[in-house]
Amino acid sequence: MKYYDLIKSPIVTEVTNKLIERQNKYTFKVAKTANKIEIKKAFEHIFKVKVTVNTSNVLPRFKRKGKYAGYTAGYKKAVVKVTSGEKIAILAND
Repeated sequence: MKYYDLIKSPIVTEVTNKLIERQNKYTFKVAKTANKIEIKKAFEHIFKVKVTVNTSNVLPRFKRKGKYAGYTAGYKKAVVKVTSGEKIAILAND
């Protein structure tokens, strides 16, 4: 799998913005088949920063809208801690 296929999109919420400001951690949706080593190599190759990676699987949730019921899509989430003094350019608040 190619590096650009592993990283799908950033997760931007109030909680993740606090993580960026306080702990220099960025949160991304990644491919379900990716492991920590592949994710680390992808971030270091694409963004040219040193990182440590924590991953978790977000399970689908049951949702109902009137008489229609279904599940949200599950995904894999990666919390990437960037070494101090470095930033990921896409999500930089500056």
